[in-house]
Amino acid sequence: MLLSKGFEVEIYTSTPEGDIVGLSDKIVAALDGFVREPDSRNVEYTTPPCYRYERLLCDLVRPRLRLRTYLQQLGNYTLIPGSTLSLGSVDRFWRSDPGNPYHTYIEQTYGTSVVTASIHINVGISDPEVLMRACRLIRVEAALYLALSASSPFLGGNVTGYHSTRWGLFPKTPAQVPLFESHAHFVRWTEQQLAAGTMQNVRHLWSSVRPNGDRRPYNLNRLELRICDLVIDPVALLAITALLEARLLQLIHDPTLDPLQSSQLPSETRSHALEVLADANETAAAHHSLNATLQHWKDGSPIVAKEWIEQLYQDVWPIAKREGFSCFLLPLKKILREGNEAQQWLKLYEQGLAIQPIMQQAIQDASTYELTLQDDLCQPLVA
Repeated sequence: MLLSKGFEVEIYTSTPEGDIVGLSDKIVAALDGFVREPDSRNVEYTTPPCYRYERLLCDLVRPRLRLRTYLQQLGNYTLIPGSTLSLGSVDRFWRSDPGNPYHTYIEQTYGTSVVTASIHINVGISDPEVLMRACRLIRVEAALYLALSASSPFLGGNVTGYHSTRWGLFPKTPAQVPLFESHAHFVRWTEQQLAAGTMQNVRHLWSSVRPNGDRRPYNLNRLELRICDLVIDPVALLAITALLEARLLQLIHDPTLDPLQSSQLPSETRSHALEVLADANETAAAHHSLNATLQHWKDGSPIVAKEWIEQLYQDVWPIAKREGFSCFLLPLKKILREGNEAQQWLKLYEQGLAIQPIMQQAIQDASTYELTLQDDLCQPLVA
């Protein structure tokens, strides 16, 4: 029983030298399927819900190839990996839609701390109570997905001390989000936030994971994992997604994995304790990603993120194999062995390479790899 999967992909446009430039107004006007972000330096596209990983790979690559072709028509422009303004100006908002009042609110309230690029992974779950259970489990394990995806160690030409500067600085909103005990709890809480003004609209829930659907908070049909940095490598992104799907399938078959049910933290304060633990783990993963020492939600014991992921990998491997997508899980081993993008870039920096040439090489590598994928996998779909 495969679940449907889709992605929201935010990505920066830049020159080959790594200078991030605002082109989203032109892109959105010229290309179907792309939408603006509040700042014009990044643009977003969404892949349709899909069950099979082979198709997902082409759905990820094909729009990006169209975008690359269009950027070349505009001038010598390209796409830059990473989830922060690694080399760009960080003190000024480049408005993509000056007349949009919600964008005005975002600029005035948050400034450039929200000018980031990320991947949102959406997984279809139609039963609202199963969805809430899934959100609870993934909320307390969200730090692991950040650890795998971290790709923002630089900001404005400087090393920040974070592996995910994006998540370390991002204004999670509202500041406190509970583990929703039921669909009714989620509806009631959302209505309270809207009435209090802590959320401007139903989309203004910027947490690591949230329930999503066509008419939030009432009609829900998917889990949206929002914590991941931009994973420029589509194969690596599918591996992270395969881990998420296998974990969700495991939960669907074994509801006792619900942390509100099986955590050994004190029952009278369990929900709040899990919320605090999850937030602390996300902060630790933003700083140190795979090397972060986290607290396990089952009993609060310390565990290194990399070791926790390896345990999950072993746990869900039989599920992925049974459902026929274990081959897409395999690239996780490479991430665990060689490090995520942030770790690889920081290693080059520690070896004496400056940030700009690191990012220039990342730009070139991403472009070359996508063209290889086009030739090998997606040619019939792209043509």
